Amino acid sequence: MSFAVFLWVMAAALLHAVWNAMIKTGGSKMTGMLMVALGNGVLGLAVVATRPFPSGEIWVWVIASGFIRMIYLLFLGYAYEHGDLSRVYPIARGAAPMFVLVAGSVLLADVIRPTEMAGILVLGAGILLMARGAFTNGESRRLVPFALGSALATASYSIVDGIGARLSGDPVAFVGWALAMTAVFYLPAALALKGTRVLRASRAAWVSGSLAGIASYLAYTIVVWAMTKAPIALVTALRETSILFAVLIGWLVVSERMDRGKALAAMLIVGGAALTRL
Repeated sequence: MSFAVFLWVMAAALLHAVWNAMIKTGGSKMTGMLMVALGNGVLGLAVVATRPFPSGEIWVWVIASGFIRMIYLLFLGYAYEHGDLSRVYPIARGAAPMFVLVAGSVLLADVIRPTEMAGILVLGAGILLMARGAFTNGESRRLVPFALGSALATASYSIVDGIGARLSGDPVAFVGWALAMTAVFYLPAALALKGTRVLRASRAAWVSGSLAGIASYLAYTIVVWAMTKAPIALVTALRETSILFAVLIGWLVVSERMDRGKALAAMLIVGGAALTRL
């Protein structure tokens, strides 16, 4: 991997942590997630406008991806309503690769390599330690199931996207349509759960949320591009540094409480995630 590609991947990891921090520190988390979904959807449509229209059988995967991504945004929004960025993000981000590996071994008969098994064990230890902190520090315990639900949704749409993008033959178009479909699903879901107040926000909040949506899309685009320039395993492993960025932002920028347990848990999650992807 060239130094330039390395810097771009690190920038993508930082962008991912930043857009999550923008949602966490904003007003209504559901409104923030709606802005991200709409921003992604608009950018997705702009991209697919330049690509061939998908064939009929691909739409099953597009719809499935959009629906699962909607669940991901809902769970993540609820998690941020109940917990700190530096607590929720590592669980939500770190548990996803563990779920993917386990699901792959059970559903797809994938063989788990020794390094991947070690990564699962380290990840599990880090997530348990991070979750334990929520129970012992007087934080809302609801953040744990919501964060884990978000991770499970991430793992699910990752598998669906992988299959759908392969079948479509045009991964860029597939992702664009999937993100547009996410907005289609998320808007009525948010309205059903929160009512029309989910649409009420100041102009500054809409600008911030829209920027978070752009940052989200850019982060994903950079990673996809980097995977064409460097080994996929190395790119995905470096992406997990976003966990450290989120913890540091939560601590230094948002002034969230930091202790040895949280710091150790974050390091274990990053290390375990890297092991599963190398």
